[in-house]
Amino acid sequence: MADQEAHAPADADGEGDGVPVGEAGDGGGAPGSAAGADGPEDGGTGAEPPVSGRGGVGESPAGPTPAPEDAEPDPSPAGGAGDGEEPGAADAAAETTEEPGAADGIAEAGKAGEGTESAEAAAPGLSEAQAELAAQKIERERIARRKAEREGPVDAGAKLSGKAADLLAAVRAVESGAKPSAVFFDEAPATPRRAAPAPPQPRPVAAPAAAPAPTAEDIGAVRSVLARGGAPEALAGAAAEALGEGAADLLAEDPWRLLAVPGVRPAQADGFAQALLGPGAGPADERRSAALLGWLLDQAALKGHTALEAPVLEKALAQYGVPAPAEALEAAIGEGAVLVFHEPLGEPGPQPADAGGTGGDEEEDEPRPVRILVGLEEHALAEESLADGLARLTGTFGGPADWSEVASGPGAELVRAVAAHGLVTHTGGEAARAEPLALLAAARKLGLRAVLAAHAPTGDAVGVAGLLSGAQGPGRDADGRFDLDLLIVLDAPQLDVETAAALVESVPDGARLVLSGDPGVLGSAGPGRVFADVLAARACPQVVSRTPDPGPLGELVSGIGVGELNQVEAPGKEIVIVPVRDAGEAVHRTVQLVSESVPRAFGIPADAVQVITPGHGGAAGTRALNAALKERLNPGPGRFGGFDPGDRVVHVPAPGRAVPGRVVSADAQGLHLEVAGARVVVPKERVESQVRLGWAVTAHQAVGARWPAVVVVLPGDAAQALSRDWVYTAFGRAERHLSVVHGVDQALPRAVAEGLPKPRTTRLTGLLRALTAAQQPQE
Repeated sequence: MADQEAHAPADADGEGDGVPVGEAGDGGGAPGSAAGADGPEDGGTGAEPPVSGRGGVGESPAGPTPAPEDAEPDPSPAGGAGDGEEPGAADAAAETTEEPGAADGIAEAGKAGEGTESAEAAAPGLSEAQAELAAQKIERERIARRKAEREGPVDAGAKLSGKAADLLAAVRAVESGAKPSAVFFDEAPATPRRAAPAPPQPRPVAAPAAAPAPTAEDIGAVRSVLARGGAPEALAGAAAEALGEGAADLLAEDPWRLLAVPGVRPAQADGFAQALLGPGAGPADERRSAALLGWLLDQAALKGHTALEAPVLEKALAQYGVPAPAEALEAAIGEGAVLVFHEPLGEPGPQPADAGGTGGDEEEDEPRPVRILVGLEEHALAEESLADGLARLTGTFGGPADWSEVASGPGAELVRAVAAHGLVTHTGGEAARAEPLALLAAARKLGLRAVLAAHAPTGDAVGVAGLLSGAQGPGRDADGRFDLDLLIVLDAPQLDVETAAALVESVPDGARLVLSGDPGVLGSAGPGRVFADVLAARACPQVVSRTPDPGPLGELVSGIGVGELNQVEAPGKEIVIVPVRDAGEAVHRTVQLVSESVPRAFGIPADAVQVITPGHGGAAGTRALNAALKERLNPGPGRFGGFDPGDRVVHVPAPGRAVPGRVVSADAQGLHLEVAGARVVVPKERVESQVRLGWAVTAHQAVGARWPAVVVVLPGDAAQALSRDWVYTAFGRAERHLSVVHGVDQALPRAVAEGLPKPRTTRLTGLLRALTAAQQPQE
């Protein structure tokens, strides 16, 4: 791959036993929880089984439970999302082609169910796809009314009707191999029956508002309930925040709601419920089943899924002792706790025609195979809103504009595509980022209000989070939308479905949107595979950059992207391989590389050298590496909550969003950081959950950033965490020099050749295809 030990500038000493990278260290914090600064990155080994049948995070008192043999594939390469350290963050890399089995089109379940207004009645004059979406929203309102009128729980399946009853029949038909119900699986037509009208005007979108923080009184009431059930009182703040108003009463009435608190496992919630309710807290309690179902879907969302197949959920419920999982799922659907959808698979069969070829006596097609999907309302609404918003931008675009005077030079193909379309995707490596920059300059030359946004703010781009909050960017107009004509979003693979929906909803009618990114990098830290789904739907022009990444590093990373770990000539020692025997030696060599060898050989200061490793835990995870690097580069007592002025840190203001920074000082307000050239104050009560040392990070934390020199640490116990997208992302963060501390032998080339990203179950591709087809004029 590059120069070997002859160029390794460090000597080995010390030995250490490898610990699985991504272990649930430090108390096994939950993915995405506020309990640790790792955000969603703490992987787990030996945890209770998530929906997918892989290891989760944190270990329950009951110990590990085997996963069902045919459970939903885990979207993470090694028990977590992304780089083996992000179980909830999710890792499925954005793909440019649709994953096997993805739908050609999607129609919501129960479209013709009893007691539900039809799509046409719900939204007269709308297209077929839009009408179906409207019908789904009406059905949710009906469920909400029904919940308010209920006086007691639903006996398993006994009181269900309409969509819920249809679902029961459909699930059982699919599982038994019988022909599914024609009513439940009434498919949307392959082509629209009529030309689509102009999309309805969306509601004005306001900037997202933060939920009010729980009061001290609320937290005290929750603490009292937790104490009665023997749960740690330290969970009071997180429980009050997760459950909202009346959290104490909710917990007292339904102790299994404790599962809504990040880090709480089912066995722990069961113990809490038994302490509060006594012998009546059994495995068949409907409250337990509903809470488990929500928890399982939350865990799936942490792995990138926006929905799961019904049989997968039933098997997962059975793993946790639910005696009648199918009936429990029906009851949850009847209560409106979850939503159900169906996704046709394969191509529709040909319509029979009479002898004259005019399609005389028509017969019904054989039903296409389907999969029944179940999801949480927030993810379903986000995907539907995102699909609507993308379709709106293509439908409100005013037509081609004359950009001929700026459509030349770098990025000319992208400029021409944006001139003629309201929605465009752009793919390419690091060098290809120059093309969106050229587009930005061209648009501004024409007098357009153009904004460039990225996963993390840079000199040219505002941050996506800052743009949404209004802290950065152009602000919003009187209708609550961004005050701009063109929005270019870099690092599009990092968009989760809720962030993408908020962005697209905020783009005004008639404006242009460009989604740009490298499909080979690790995927978003939240649910969804937005960029890959938009590419797979082929709902807009796709501009593929032909600009190669230069030099030996570009050649190496480009080969990894197509599954080849090539030998690369590196005459300037751009790439150095440092073999190690164990994790202890890996830490020792890494410290020497960062503090001495790279600065001496390349003139790159230690502060510009970034260490990347697969996980937080283990003998060579970020915790161990950061402790060793701090001792060498910025020793101190850690008098500010474990930090000292000058410490390199990572600020994690939200799960999946990590911003590099440096500690400046601390006072009564909290910890003062310098982040992207601005001063940020982290309240002292949030320092533990939002700030961690940052000399060493995971690949997910490094996405969207580059450094002059990068040291990638691959200890032997990290072999199972490696995948092609992880290696591609980690190696691609280096601009001038890459050192690989290599202890995984043949696991590295094997991961590059065979370690494909795990698929995510999403609905966006089908929704986009349906809406795009509805917008096409009839011939």
